Amino acid sequence: MKNRLSHFTARLAALLLAAVIAGCGGGSGGRDPILGFDGPSQAPPTVTAVAPVNGATGVAFNNAVISADFSEVMAPLGGTATFVVTCAAPCTSPSGTASLDPSGRIATFSLPAGASLAPLTLYTATVTGARSRVTGLAMVAPFVWHFTTGTVADTTRPRVTLTVPATTVPGPTPGVAANTAVTATFTEDMDPASISAGSFTLTCAAPCTSPAGTVTYVVGSRTAVFTPTAALAAGTTYTGTITTAARDLAGNALAGNQAALPAASNYVWTFTTAGAVPPADVSVQSTNPAAGANNVCLNAAVNATFAVPSGLRMDPASITAANFAVTGPGGVAVVPASVALDAATGRIATFTPLAPLVAGVYTARLRGGSAGVKDLAVPGNPMANDFVWSFSAVPCAAATPVPLASAATFGVFGGSAGMTNQGILTVINGDIGTTGVSTAATGFHDAGPGCTYTETPLNIGAVNGLIYTAPPPPTPACPSEGTAVTLAVATQARADALVAYNQLAALPGGPDPGAGNLANLTLAPGVYTSAAGTFRIQGGNLTLDAGGNANATWVFQMAASLTVGGPGAAFPSSVILTNGAQAKNVFWQVGSAATINAGGGGTMVGTIISQAGQSVSTAGALAVTTINGRLLSLGPSVTLVNTVINVPAP
Repeated sequence: MKNRLSHFTARLAALLLAAVIAGCGGGSGGRDPILGFDGPSQAPPTVTAVAPVNGATGVAFNNAVISADFSEVMAPLGGTATFVVTCAAPCTSPSGTASLDPSGRIATFSLPAGASLAPLTLYTATVTGARSRVTGLAMVAPFVWHFTTGTVADTTRPRVTLTVPATTVPGPTPGVAANTAVTATFTEDMDPASISAGSFTLTCAAPCTSPAGTVTYVVGSRTAVFTPTAALAAGTTYTGTITTAARDLAGNALAGNQAALPAASNYVWTFTTAGAVPPADVSVQSTNPAAGANNVCLNAAVNATFAVPSGLRMDPASITAANFAVTGPGGVAVVPASVALDAATGRIATFTPLAPLVAGVYTARLRGGSAGVKDLAVPGNPMANDFVWSFSAVPCAAATPVPLASAATFGVFGGSAGMTNQGILTVINGDIGTTGVSTAATGFHDAGPGCTYTETPLNIGAVNGLIYTAPPPPTPACPSEGTAVTLAVATQARADALVAYNQLAALPGGPDPGAGNLANLTLAPGVYTSAAGTFRIQGGNLTLDAGGNANATWVFQMAASLTVGGPGAAFPSSVILTNGAQAKNVFWQVGSAATINAGGGGTMVGTIISQAGQSVSTAGALAVTTINGRLLSLGPSVTLVNTVINVPAP
């Protein structure tokens, strides 16, 4: 009996050992049939996202950090594992230091202190031979991407644009699930090394003990994640803090909510916990392209929208190239330029190919199990099983974003006639410029370093960036304004905006679904053209529905004017983005002038490029109008009253 028991025990131990080995590797990983858990993938590591993004133009030449986010924790760089940035002669390729961030998952190439890239130059970044810290497997092939610098330095301080749990004023935000991770999303790509347990903390007052946790930065979604090691205490108020140690790729410290611009400050918010949400697996609600689709354009991205029973968002750190893969004809793996979670909903994963697809059948796979995609619960709720679907790609045309080049950093461009602000609540989170003299920038002060001059106290608008004008400068002078250099920058920005305008106008025309009035409509991605030459949004809001496609693009063409709000001044209208739609992918080509919510209030979305000026609100309007986009006039001036402009991240 003893021998039989020993034989059974040994056999069981062998089975369990085999199960553990299987769970730790083999194939692409997955749920073990005996132990019921998932092991890490044995696939070679891949790049999940990069910054600057592949194909980016107008990249600030003082970007001192280039980064690549991997699908898993990597071994230190060195030897055959290299990260280099190069440019063609006569440009001299920059020297720099290649290293990993505190999480070990993001490789960075950092320029020496005081060094910068060359303006108007094409750079190539290459990561070669990097190895997984867990499996020792190396990348199958070098990962190569390109970006082009512009003429503008980045002096805009990064901001926190969204937090989970949400920020409320005065706070704390009530009813937050105790078993949730905490996230903060930024307006710019951040230096991964600056996002750590030292710059992102979660605290509570005694007798509560502040929670321990890990901090991760996700390049593709520009999001920092604080994951507590255990669920938070119910019925307790917590304080999240992102400190000024958090910096963007150019080294600009955070513009938080504890001090007015131009000062850097911490971002602080509070929330109060309730009970924990029960565990429930996430699932795929829909895909774009849909399963079986046979007319997918070759420039398409691949998206999946999740159903999340917990009510939380998905964990952006779990949306990686290891957990979201696409294979094409012949079973060849598609190399992603990025795999990222959208910031708008937190539930749409997007796989953007590094190169256009070729005609043929493709299969997309989302990894399930505990090592796969999951929500922000602690511990995260996964999908029960892998989700797989197929579609066919064919040559066809689809609307795509228009490159803005050097004009991309501008929140306002006032053509040759300048810009005027008439409200104390105006904030431009981006650059402003005009080819006119500096005195054409009236009612603004530069929030950049060393810029302290102001104008009439009742007409001061803060510019969280630089002001580019022609000489002569104001008195006292601000280094960013009124020089031959800043005039050259403004001139190039105007030229690039004109190129974008002509490209938008040249697109094949589309429908006019509201006979000129877009209010109370919900529009799918595409090109829309006003038959009468004017578009307006009056009597309601316009909704842009991406249908789960985070790369969906809208172009509105009009030969004459654009009017938002009204017909009376007291009735603002807004543009609402839903199902993954992004402000950076909305464009308005205006043949004459644009008037946005004359009485103030409302939210306008997208890049408006006009021939004959623009105005937002009117004198005396007290409500703040928000522009999530850009106001670019090729000729006459732009006038603002109590306007907040948020330039979309690329």
